[in-house]
Amino acid sequence: MKKNRGKLISKSLAAATCTLLGTTTTQSVLAQEEPSWDFNTALLYYGESDDRVEDISLTISARRLFADDRILSMGLTVDSLTGATPSGAIPLDAVQTFTRASGNSTFDVPAGAYPLDDTFWDTRYAGSVGWQQPLGRLYEGSIGASFSKEFDYTHTGLNFGLSRDFNKRNTTLSFGVAIAQDDLDPIGGTPIPLTPMLDVGDLSNRRGSESKDVLDVLLGVTQVINENFLIQVNYSYSDSSGYLNDPYRIMSVVDPVTGDTIARIPALGLQGPSHEYRFESRPDNRAKHSLFGQGKYYLNGKVLDLSYRYMTDDWDIDSHTIDATLRIPFGNRAYLEPHVRYYTQSEANFYRASLTAGEPLPSYASPDYRLGDFDAITAGVKYGWETESGSDFSVRLEYYMQDGDVPRDQLIGNQLQRDLYPGLDAIILNFSYRFGL
Repeated sequence: MKKNRGKLISKSLAAATCTLLGTTTTQSVLAQEEPSWDFNTALLYYGESDDRVEDISLTISARRLFADDRILSMGLTVDSLTGATPSGAIPLDAVQTFTRASGNSTFDVPAGAYPLDDTFWDTRYAGSVGWQQPLGRLYEGSIGASFSKEFDYTHTGLNFGLSRDFNKRNTTLSFGVAIAQDDLDPIGGTPIPLTPMLDVGDLSNRRGSESKDVLDVLLGVTQVINENFLIQVNYSYSDSSGYLNDPYRIMSVVDPVTGDTIARIPALGLQGPSHEYRFESRPDNRAKHSLFGQGKYYLNGKVLDLSYRYMTDDWDIDSHTIDATLRIPFGNRAYLEPHVRYYTQSEANFYRASLTAGEPLPSYASPDYRLGDFDAITAGVKYGWETESGSDFSVRLEYYMQDGDVPRDQLIGNQLQRDLYPGLDAIILNFSYRFGL
């Protein structure tokens, strides 16, 4: 029995290995014990402070278990996103006027406020399908496809996975590869990098849709140490090429002495931006390397799950992630699961809060706070219980906080007295229900 329990844990964590690429590894030991159909539904609410992004997401996934450990998996997600998101321009002690992404109108931002694009709304539909089965006695393979559609964004992808058991099935080696193409067709067209924001009706700095290709590769090993403890180590490589800009992200062009955004007057009889702004520019290639380690330890009914991830890329971003959960059972059917996650990263080598008037334009520059130097903490708790029929319910509530800084050597004049990094607080609430037929 002890050997079987270690085998079950090993299979479960091996499945998590390829999940990073959107693939899964067959849990063959469970196939004969679970119902023919297994359904999992989840409703997620994510809300940022200050009337920023709000997301309501519904996910439905299903697995059909066949003989000989073959599994068909399907998933559908519908997201509704609304709110406002930082545009990249810096706050100013004066009202700022911006041309909307469509180029058809303008909007104002009050003095002292972070410039937010208040037209952030979208509905995303995402689907996936996968097939996995044994390939001989010790091998398992998987293949899958994914698709998602937003108002201005389309994703298509394929993934493949292969795993092999060794050492009386206490060791599992995993390999996964995923390829994807993302097509972008932003409102008003794709802006030419580093061109200025223009008056209403002038789309001369726009061009047609763009695309990017993504390749992900994963190598992993899962090892059962004993009946209570197992570890997993993964290496992953990701290469993105093509259009990697955010088409809605802009930068303020500032005075080299005061640090304030340069004022601008629209053409006679036209509406347009009140100050000088330019669209961001990023490299057309990004290569990322990640090393991930995870350990799960069982002790008197409790399960500690602790992981660490290190990521580095050729944009000079280095990040560290520590994640920990502790599953605490209550009776035979309920459990409580506290969770904490810490994330920190350095800024990209082309991250800049603003552009300085009179200086030559750089090849690459972006004010995106997600590419800056920041720390983030997620903390919360999950409560779950099982019904007499075997269905599972859970409720998860978490708080997310992100805070960062702009390098001091980038700050000019009045910028030294302003907070140029838009901090972030958010609430995450998730309901899930799992049942079988």
